[in-house]
Amino acid sequence: MSQLLYMSQAFYLPGLASVTYCTISAESNNCQTNLMVYVNRLNTVENIVPYEYHDFDFCIPESDVANSPTENLGQVVFGERIRPSMYKMNFSEDITCRQVCEKTYSKEDGKQMEKLTFLKRGISLNYQHHWILDNMPITWCYKVESGDTYCSTGFPIGCYVTKHSKRKDTCITLSNFKDPDTYYVYNHVDILIDYHPLSEEDWGTQHLGKGGRIVTAKLIPRSINHQDKPDCSDNAPVLGIPGVQPDKPIKIKYTYSVKWTENMNIKWTSRWDYILDSMPHTNIQWFSIMNSLVIVVFLSGMVAMIMLRTLHKDIARYNQMDSMEDAQEEFGWKLVHGDVFRPPRKGMFLAVLVGNGTQLFFMTLITLVFACLGFLSPANRGALMTCALVLYVCLGTPAGYVSARMYKTFGGEKWKSNVILTAFFCPGLVFAVFFLLNLVLWAKGSSAAIPFTTLIALLALWFGISVPLTFVGAYFGFRKRPIEHPTRTNQIPRQIPEQSLYTRPLPGIIMGGVLPFGCIFIQLFFILNSIWSHQTYYMFGFLFLVFIILIITCSEATILLCYFHLCAEDYHWWWRSFLTSGFTAIYFFFYCIHFFFTKLEMSGFTNTFLYFGYTGIIIFLFFITTGSIGFFACFWFVSKIYSVVKVD
Repeated sequence: MSQLLYMSQAFYLPGLASVTYCTISAESNNCQTNLMVYVNRLNTVENIVPYEYHDFDFCIPESDVANSPTENLGQVVFGERIRPSMYKMNFSEDITCRQVCEKTYSKEDGKQMEKLTFLKRGISLNYQHHWILDNMPITWCYKVESGDTYCSTGFPIGCYVTKHSKRKDTCITLSNFKDPDTYYVYNHVDILIDYHPLSEEDWGTQHLGKGGRIVTAKLIPRSINHQDKPDCSDNAPVLGIPGVQPDKPIKIKYTYSVKWTENMNIKWTSRWDYILDSMPHTNIQWFSIMNSLVIVVFLSGMVAMIMLRTLHKDIARYNQMDSMEDAQEEFGWKLVHGDVFRPPRKGMFLAVLVGNGTQLFFMTLITLVFACLGFLSPANRGALMTCALVLYVCLGTPAGYVSARMYKTFGGEKWKSNVILTAFFCPGLVFAVFFLLNLVLWAKGSSAAIPFTTLIALLALWFGISVPLTFVGAYFGFRKRPIEHPTRTNQIPRQIPEQSLYTRPLPGIIMGGVLPFGCIFIQLFFILNSIWSHQTYYMFGFLFLVFIILIITCSEATILLCYFHLCAEDYHWWWRSFLTSGFTAIYFFFYCIHFFFTKLEMSGFTNTFLYFGYTGIIIFLFFITTGSIGFFACFWFVSKIYSVVKVD
C-alpha cells in the first residue's frame, strides 16, 4: 500500500519533457548549450504580501516582463511572477566570481534611499528568493536540529542583527554577522549543479560524455563586501548595511559562481526526490490515516448496529402490526412517518447550497484523482489551481440540476429565483470577498494582486460558461418529476415533544462535526503550511485517502445523529443534516485561528485581514461541501428506512 502511495505521489507529469544540454563543442539541434536562471516572486512567513523580484532593486535585464515565460491561469491567481534574470551559464562550464551588476545608494538621491529602505525592510522580514533552473527550483540545503538535511526551495535575501546585538534568522550561522543594527545582504551565490550524463543509447558514440540532463540545482548564499575587484574567497569580508542613514554611498556588487558535477546516482525522472524526501512527514501521515480509520471503523460499527439490529427489529415489529390498536402503540421514529418528508423552511436556500456543494464536491474529487495520477505535480506550476477552476466552471450543470430537482421536491414554484441564486449566490459571494482582498494587495503593490485583465477573464468564465451550464442543468432538473417519498405527508404538522439536551438541534450539530474534523486535522496542518509557510505540498495520495475518509465520517456521523433525533420524534432533519456535517468547517475555522497565532509570525492589520479573508473563503467552500455530503447521506438513510415500513 505504501509503495502504491509513493508511486502516486512521485509519478512525473507526462506533459513535461526533459531537456538535454551539451557543451558548446557538441552543440546540435537535439540539445541546448546555455541556461538561464529564472526568478519568481519573493515571499516570507512573516508577511502575507509577496513582491516581484524587481521591487527589491536587484539585477534585472532589460524588458524582463516581455521575455518572461507564459503563465497559466493558476499561476496568475496564485500570484507567481516568473521573470528572466541576469544569471546565465553554459553547460558544464564552471564560473568563478562573475559580476552581474552593481547598485549604488547615496543619501543625496531620494529614490535610491527609498529602494535601500525597502531592501532593508525585506531583510528584516526575512523575504526569500525563489529561483528556477531547468523548470526545477534551485534549493538551499542546510542542516536542521535533528541532524538531517533540509532542502528549502527558497533562500533569504539577507539577515539582520538588531540594535541589541540579537542575530536573527540566518545571521546565527556566521560569527562575522555581529555588528548591531546592521543588515547583511546575500549578494553572492555559489550555484552547484549536478547532471546525469547521457548513455551511448541516448547520445551515440560521437558526442559521448559531452551532454546530460540536470538532476539537482543547489546554491549557497553568501554576503561579500567586494572591493574594486570582485573577491569571492572564503575569507572575504561580509557586506553590512547600517540601520542608520549612511554618510558614504553604499555599493553592492552582485556576483555568482557555478560548479558543475557529474552525478550517476540520480536519474532525471527522480530529480525532485531529494527535495520531497527532506520533508519527513510520511510517518506522521500514516499515523493520521490510522487514526482516521479507527474513527471510521467506530462509526461504521455504530451505523451497522443501528441498521442491522435496532432498525431490523423495529421494521419487523411494525410490519407485523395488523390492528389499529397495535398501530396506536407506535413509538420512536415510526411515529413521525407522516411528517418526516415535510418540506423544510427556506427550502430554496437549502437547495441552492446543496447544488453548489455538489459542484464543489465533484470538482474536489476529480482534481484529487488527477493529482494522484501525477498530472498536477509540483513541476507543473499552477496546474492545480487551473484544473480546479476549469472543473468548477464546467460543473455548473450538476449544480443547477441538483438544486432544481431538490427545490421541486420541496414543492417550490419560483424556479427563476432558484436558478439565479444557484448560479450567482455562492460564486458571487466568493468573488466579492476575493475582489476586496485583491484591492488590498493592489494598494500594497504586491505581486499577488491579480491583474484587471485576469479578473475579466475569470468573470468571462463565470458568466460565459458556468452560468449557462447551470441554467441547462436547472432546465433538466425542473423537467424531471419530483422525487417520490415512500410515505405521505400529513396536512397538520405533528407536535414535537420536549427534547432532552443531547437531542436538541444545537448540541447535535456541534457534536456532529467533531469526528470528521478529527480525521482531517493533521492533513490540514500540512495544507496550511503549504499555503502560508510556502512549503511544497505533494502528498496527494494521502490527501485523496483522507478525503474519502472525510466523506465516510460526515455521512455516518450525520446518519447516526439523524436516527437519534427521529427516535426522539423530531422530524426536522433537512437543515440539521446539512448543518451537522457542515459544522466541521467551524472546527476548521477554530484550527485556522490557532494556526495563525501559534505557527505563523505575522502581525499587523493587513496580514490579519488577508489571512482571515482568504481563510473565510476556504471555510465557506468547505462548509457547503461537507454539508452537502451529510445532506445526501441523511436523505438516502431516511428514504431507505421509511420505504420498508408498511404505512396505512
